[in-house]
Amino acid sequence: MFLVRYSFMQQQESTLPTQPFYLRIIAKIVSYLFHPLFIPTYIFLWLTLRFPFEFAGITSQGLLLRKVSVFWMTAFFPAFSVFLLWRLKFINSIFLKTQKERIIPYIITMIFYWWMWYLSRNFTDQPGVLIFFFMGIFFATIPGMMLNNFFKISMHAIGVGNALVFILLTCFFYQTYLGVDIAIVTMLAGIVCTARFIVSDHTNLDVYTGLIVGALCQLIAYWVVT
Repeated sequence: MFLVRYSFMQQQESTLPTQPFYLRIIAKIVSYLFHPLFIPTYIFLWLTLRFPFEFAGITSQGLLLRKVSVFWMTAFFPAFSVFLLWRLKFINSIFLKTQKERIIPYIITMIFYWWMWYLSRNFTDQPGVLIFFFMGIFFATIPGMMLNNFFKISMHAIGVGNALVFILLTCFFYQTYLGVDIAIVTMLAGIVCTARFIVSDHTNLDVYTGLIVGALCQLIAYWVVT
């Protein structure tokens, strides 16, 4: 029954009108800028701007090095691994267009996210919220990889789902209200998900499930850590 319904959803998606060229270009730019691998770096930068007192024990040079390290471990290495898989002919495209091509990248990303969580437990000179954030994105790769066997769950949706709930939980953690930030990230989450509908073959199931997975994994990580 599930497979029949999913096939019907795919047929519905295929009958949707093609979007204007300029809209597809904008959607591609949004998809690149808010690629899920960039989300941890954006979150870290946001924390340095909104909660600078949490980094008081780090010199400016050390903070710059920490920013580079987050990007290096959560974006560069996973992306470079995908590039190597493509060059070695293990996958056909660096854009991971099929479910089969996403399996190994999921495992690689899972390892790097786990390592970032493991390291974050021992850092006393950065926000404690990073512990449950890294745990949350690590958790999200597990159901993401499992559900990938049944349908092409949206990685972008998982990423923005993590980011949105993390910012909400951070406000709760510090007992502060950042209404503008919450509004912006909510709007961005909607824009990113809409962009994936425009430039990819994702269905409603793929995108909405991705949002739910990202959100729930952050909530679970917050509950575990705090």
